[in-house]
Amino acid sequence: MSKHKSGKRLSKKMLVDMLRTLFQQKPNESFSFKDIFKSLKLSTHPAKMLAVETMDEMAWDDYLTKTSENSYRLNLKGQVQEGTFIRKANGKNSFQPDDGGKPIFVSERNSLFAMNGDRVRVAMMARRERHIKEAMVVEILSHKVDQAVGKLKVEKDFAFLVTEGNIFVHDILIPKKKLKGGKDGQKAVVRITQWPSKDSKNIVGEVIDVLGKEGDNNVEMHAILAQYGLPYKYPKHVEDAAEKIDPGITPQEIARREDFRDVFTCTIDPKDAKDFDDALSIRPKGSQWEIGVHIADVSHYVKEGSVIDKEAVKRATSVYLVDRTIPMLPERLCNFICSLRPDEEKLCYSVIFLLDQDANVKNYHIAHTVIKSNRRYAYEEVQDILTGHDGDYADELRTLDRLAKQLRERRFKGGAVKFDREELHFDIDAEGKPTRAYFKKSNDATQLIEEFMLLANRTVAESIGKVKKGTKAKTLPYRIHDQPDPTKLETLREFVLKFGYKMKTSGTKGAISRSMNALMDGCQGKKEQKLIETVALRAMMKAKYSTHNIGHFGLAFDYYTHFTSPIRRYPDTMVHRLLTKYQDGARSANQQKYEELCEHCSDMEQVAQQAERDSIKYKMVEFMGDKVGAEFDAHISGIQSYGIYCEIDENHCEGMVPMRDLDDDYYDFDEKNYCLVGRRHHHRYQLGDPVRIKVARANLEKRQLDFVLAE
Repeated sequence: MSKHKSGKRLSKKMLVDMLRTLFQQKPNESFSFKDIFKSLKLSTHPAKMLAVETMDEMAWDDYLTKTSENSYRLNLKGQVQEGTFIRKANGKNSFQPDDGGKPIFVSERNSLFAMNGDRVRVAMMARRERHIKEAMVVEILSHKVDQAVGKLKVEKDFAFLVTEGNIFVHDILIPKKKLKGGKDGQKAVVRITQWPSKDSKNIVGEVIDVLGKEGDNNVEMHAILAQYGLPYKYPKHVEDAAEKIDPGITPQEIARREDFRDVFTCTIDPKDAKDFDDALSIRPKGSQWEIGVHIADVSHYVKEGSVIDKEAVKRATSVYLVDRTIPMLPERLCNFICSLRPDEEKLCYSVIFLLDQDANVKNYHIAHTVIKSNRRYAYEEVQDILTGHDGDYADELRTLDRLAKQLRERRFKGGAVKFDREELHFDIDAEGKPTRAYFKKSNDATQLIEEFMLLANRTVAESIGKVKKGTKAKTLPYRIHDQPDPTKLETLREFVLKFGYKMKTSGTKGAISRSMNALMDGCQGKKEQKLIETVALRAMMKAKYSTHNIGHFGLAFDYYTHFTSPIRRYPDTMVHRLLTKYQDGARSANQQKYEELCEHCSDMEQVAQQAERDSIKYKMVEFMGDKVGAEFDAHISGIQSYGIYCEIDENHCEGMVPMRDLDDDYYDFDEKNYCLVGRRHHHRYQLGDPVRIKVARANLEKRQLDFVLAE
């Protein structure tokens, strides 16, 4: 029996009562072991151990909730909860509560045939001894999807659709008369007309579109889009509406605007871009520089509530697959009328800066303008000029570069986080087949554009959000980025300690980000660099849109929005419209309406990113298809309980060595240290380790590359 500090014998029953009282007094607080020992005056080792053991049991009984490895709080959740159902092909389904708590296991027999992503209501099941916590679906509140993509199987009497990744419990039955001409083996989009019930376990559907033959590039890209509910065709009535727009600019419209047609202006974009939505102008003003960031004035042509606007809201973003762009706006607008093409007069919304020689902003104003771009550059051309080669307007470009570098340096000094993300790109032939895979790194030319766009976005956000104390700022969609998850930061700190690096996990935002940058600089060029970057990235939150401004952690800006890409992002169009209204003296817009639009845009951004990733995966598998049996040097890019992901060094294609192929030992997954450890021989596979792999399989249907470790 343990002793309390008072000298009394401490029984488990007494300890349970003390703990209950402590947690009930402060139901919303988390207590660490340290807090508990102090509050309950537990000074002896046995008393502390008994408390840890007792809290573990109280968490098992759902009285407490574990908030980290060494802290708990009172469990305030009821037996019935609402959230999202997550279906797994291996039957290990789970329920994700709305409040973001830990997922709870749901067996197939208790799933009520819920589909992946469905909103459900569950009841907690009585806990069986030495069994994990389980929930039972009692009601499906709403289905996430009502259509599916897959391959048709057409038999003599019936047909069905086999879906990708087996997201449904059963294949979807299709009555023969609802096939819309679809043939066996073709890919199709199917609308679900009947969900499983007690009376019938079948899912029934009808074909709404036959995509075509499996393996055809167009068919596969359309299938990826349809899988995420993204449009792959532009509605004819919206295109017709765009055709009716008059591209002409009247003298009256020019008179209302600031005229930049005689100022040197250029666009700098990827060589294959057609939608130029931003341009830079530069001219000397005494010993200072006037820099104009000119953005296509989409809202002049696309009126709120119009047919084109409604379609743009629905899409919310352009989607960039490997070989194509699915635009937010009709092609006539994004590639012609609004696109800032050279030698054409264009309407813009601009932020005009006056910068001194050290790139300090001395003054700025935001205005509707008219421009005429002198030159359209590809990034490669500008990079050539910046590295000393001759070219058009070289002096202007080099001045812009010098100012951008000063802005960049100041941004990092201010605490912006240094993450230079490399992006995988493919060269594609006329049939859509990938001929080369390579990483695109940022360089001076891309950073030049980036810095001025960041400056414009930040300035616009400050112009609305930064108000006098006691004044309420008007409604504006901000681009926000929360501080990293404290638990993940702590995991990162403990992890990098093993490599001899120190890191701050508490203090001001600036202190944390500067400490992160010191870590990134410190591991540069070392064996562990990729590993530390990967782990650090996982601690970061996702950026999103919201009218509730909390600042942008990654950029170290207190105010930030998206203003510079209205051709491809709907939030930028919203910002343009609100700015125009406010400049005309309008009152603050309805915050709830704009918050809902922000949430929708954030969701669509995530969906578009998933589709983009899937198109990359597809091209990766296609690119490696003729290399089965070949060996490559690679490094471990991810570790899971079911296998290790490896990225090939020469072409950056990623595949997986399944756990079943690591047959030299039984491996345990050490989640905290990102490694697999062999039980008998203690061999470790660590994130970032170099390995030699052989390509075993390239499964295009599953978009999956399988590797084995070479002997």
